[in-house]
Amino acid sequence: MPAPKFDLKLRLALRVAALAAVCFAAAAAYVLFDTDRAARARAETIADAVAGDLSLQQGVAHWVQINRAEAGSDPFPDLQRIATAVMAPGLCIAFRAENGGIVQRLCSGAAPGDAGAPLLFAALYQGLFGAGREAARPVMYGGAAHGEAVVSIDRQSLIGQSWRETSRLLAIMAATLVGLCVLVYAALADALRPTRAIREGLARLVGGDLSARLPPFDLAELSAVGAVFNDLAGNLETTLAERNALTRRLIAVQDEERLHLARELHDEFGQCLAAIGAMAASAGQTARRDCPALEPPCQSIGRTAAHMMQALRGALLRLRPPDVEELGLAASLEGLVAGWNGRGGATRFSIELRGDFDALPRDFAASLYRVAQEAITNAAKHAEAAKVTLRLSLREPQGSDRRAHIELAVDDDGKGGADAKSGMGLLGMRERVEALGGRLSLKTSRPSGLALRAHIPVPPAAAPDETLAAA
Repeated sequence: MPAPKFDLKLRLALRVAALAAVCFAAAAAYVLFDTDRAARARAETIADAVAGDLSLQQGVAHWVQINRAEAGSDPFPDLQRIATAVMAPGLCIAFRAENGGIVQRLCSGAAPGDAGAPLLFAALYQGLFGAGREAARPVMYGGAAHGEAVVSIDRQSLIGQSWRETSRLLAIMAATLVGLCVLVYAALADALRPTRAIREGLARLVGGDLSARLPPFDLAELSAVGAVFNDLAGNLETTLAERNALTRRLIAVQDEERLHLARELHDEFGQCLAAIGAMAASAGQTARRDCPALEPPCQSIGRTAAHMMQALRGALLRLRPPDVEELGLAASLEGLVAGWNGRGGATRFSIELRGDFDALPRDFAASLYRVAQEAITNAAKHAEAAKVTLRLSLREPQGSDRRAHIELAVDDDGKGGADAKSGMGLLGMRERVEALGGRLSLKTSRPSGLALRAHIPVPPAAAPDETLAAA
């Protein structure tokens, strides 16, 4: 099963978001620690202030007791005096006597918004920082401690304040994270927009359009890719052009050799077979008159020579096709199909022509004839088919292609697909079609048989003025 594919922009944006989320989480943790540190520092500062004020109250109370000889005229401790200056929501101040008992305690209520912290956050905060711990300072007078000033912050109030600050920060970070993801995705989409051109260029290259080139890009990395792509496409185009030129030359040499061989067979073997037939007929007449017993062998020799002559004519027809320029491509193909039907085999051949082929150039028409001839021969030899159909259509320009093109199709209902696909005939057809700038495909058809398809563009200068589209 292939691995799932992810969009590069989305993947990079998610990675940036994950990195930013880690940074934001670290910032939130820092805020929590700083909030707790500030609360402890505030509690210790207030404890120092309360202890100092109680020390002054202790001294004043002692002085009054000595000079007035009256006790209790100034109550001690009086936390109300300092409460107005230091009290804050959730803060508690107290005086603890030397025996550990709380003599006086003042607490302010929690702020209305400090009671809404989630239970999970409260448990986490309590576990990390131990909210509610006290800050105690000794109340000194005369070099000795006379109790302690105790300051604490209500646990619920402290957790609520921390949650309020943290939730505000988290909301800001969430909005920032979303905005950052959008901006990063947009920036990556803009930076990676040239990859669309690269993908389209590769698609054109795969489709056989070796003239595809990539424009220059702003990014150095993509410019390097574009330069390599253009060099590769140029090399492929040059190599393919050289190969096509060589293929055309080889095909021309092959056709010349076929014509030369056909001429030699016609001139040498044809005359010899004709002479053998004439001598067999003459010998038969002489034998009928002088030696009747030799007449049957002479007739057999004549029949063998006639059969060989007929086979030679078929070979000559395959080696040297009829003059397509004089007869026309349509008439030549019809004669080819009629010749195969005239052999009396089990396979029946049919032809369907759509379009006007008279304006096609001689060399182009001759190459089309050779491709069709090889396709029919290939099907006849390997397909073991009961029916073979040849279709040739001349179609008008379509889409971005401004040239007319030939579509050649050969279908059979045989079972010899493996031999037909691996034969040398298919290689020759492919070479001819590619030399003409076309493409050839061969696939198994349903329920049986093979389907050969060739798509060949008509040379621009030789495209007919009026073409008939296939129905």
